[in-house]
Amino acid sequence: MSEHVGRHDHEDEETADVVVIGGGGAGLAAAVTAAEEGARVLLFESESELGGSTQLSAGLFTAAATSVQRGTGVEDSAERFYQHYMDLNQWMLEPGLVRAFCENAGPTLEWLIGLGAGFPARTSTNAHMPGLTRAGVEDVWRAHVPADQGLGLVQVLAAACRRLGVETVLNTRVRHLLFEDGRVRGVVADGVTVRANAVVVATGGLAQDPELLKEYYPDALEAGEHAFVVAAPGSRGDHLRFAEQVGASVTGAGWGLRMPTVYFQRQHHWQSGFPPLSRVYVNGAGRRFMDEDASYAVSTGIIDAQGGSAWCVFDDRARASLPAGYADWTPERVTEEADAGRTLRADTLEELAALMGVPEAALLTTVRTWNSQLPNGRDPDFLRHLTLRGKGAQADPEPLDTAPYYAARVLPAEIVCTHAGLEIDSAAAVRDRTGTAVPGLFAAGEAGAGVLGPRYVGGGNAVANALTMGRIAGRGAAGARRGTARPTRPVA
Repeated sequence: MSEHVGRHDHEDEETADVVVIGGGGAGLAAAVTAAEEGARVLLFESESELGGSTQLSAGLFTAAATSVQRGTGVEDSAERFYQHYMDLNQWMLEPGLVRAFCENAGPTLEWLIGLGAGFPARTSTNAHMPGLTRAGVEDVWRAHVPADQGLGLVQVLAAACRRLGVETVLNTRVRHLLFEDGRVRGVVADGVTVRANAVVVATGGLAQDPELLKEYYPDALEAGEHAFVVAAPGSRGDHLRFAEQVGASVTGAGWGLRMPTVYFQRQHHWQSGFPPLSRVYVNGAGRRFMDEDASYAVSTGIIDAQGGSAWCVFDDRARASLPAGYADWTPERVTEEADAGRTLRADTLEELAALMGVPEAALLTTVRTWNSQLPNGRDPDFLRHLTLRGKGAQADPEPLDTAPYYAARVLPAEIVCTHAGLEIDSAAAVRDRTGTAVPGLFAAGEAGAGVLGPRYVGGGNAVANALTMGRIAGRGAAGARRGTARPTRPVA
């Protein structure tokens, strides 16, 4: 242990002011904030490197009333963000907690900029271009894209940890909380007891544990053999095991984020690639039913309403237009899948309809209508031309008229994050089953439930939750060291 973590009276015990469990975005934000408040911080990470799921993400951060928005001419407020957020989630979330998140997300973004994160005040057309972009189902643009994606945010926070003297211990999984006389007083990690005034649980979600998925997010398993997880390896649900140890309340069961993908995809789309621009999604009746580029915040629900899957129909020109270098969406991979009979292929749309088991007349009408509209820059039914324009598309899609034709199943198979976790209040303090705050225990990110709800608001929702509530948790944990009163609503 470093000089910032003291030796206790007993040989197998250490002491710290604050222990943080988990070194992803939430844990790093908590550790940096607690250290800024003067606390001696010890951070445990179960894996071999810091970063968690934040490091694997695009790093988008949703926030309101920021300098980036003002620099790009976007007028916004925390109050407007809060109203939109609650309305999308049908007011099924605790208003005070969500209000605290919405009020603190903007200041957290400014804090990150102060630490060295790059969020330029310019318009971005995609999740790879630093700046302000359209993402999710926002009423105004709130998705802030950082330089160097999620990895860039982790690097900035890790550097701040080093500068502030946070002690980080890798490859160490905390198995138990010290719970004495109704208060959390530290942790046990690899047989070593570390006593502390406060503990922050930031262990991520539960997506990597199939049994916990079955119990807390069964919808994620509906994709069957096609389901795959893009969350960090440490997302094993440790926060739920801690809940059992201290009698904490768990909330958010049944909620999470699944993204629609083609059946043969097995990695995040940064690695797998993207479907062709020229494509139409068709339901079991042979009809188009959605904007093919609808935000993942809502597209899963739309496909679920069609029976849980749909057909992605495209032609050979679209197949040949796929760029090389990706793992799945490439011309060669589509051909391989068609040769194996897993992706349907036919010389005519009539033959394709028969293979799909959809009405021939409906599919012919669907493709004919699509060809008359999208290649001409209009889509009166689903307004995809506006979505494409918002994403900076330089050209309209090509018509679907070049044989052979293909149909591949699309379904919500990519498991991104889970929302079941320790119930927290607006100060990120963990509640017990009576609704009372557990002294000395805080949580943030996927481990701290209540901000991510039934509707994933969109680009940057999870990262903003992790870092914003991590910062609040770190402040609360440092306050426990000083014995200061816990505010009902944190002040940024």
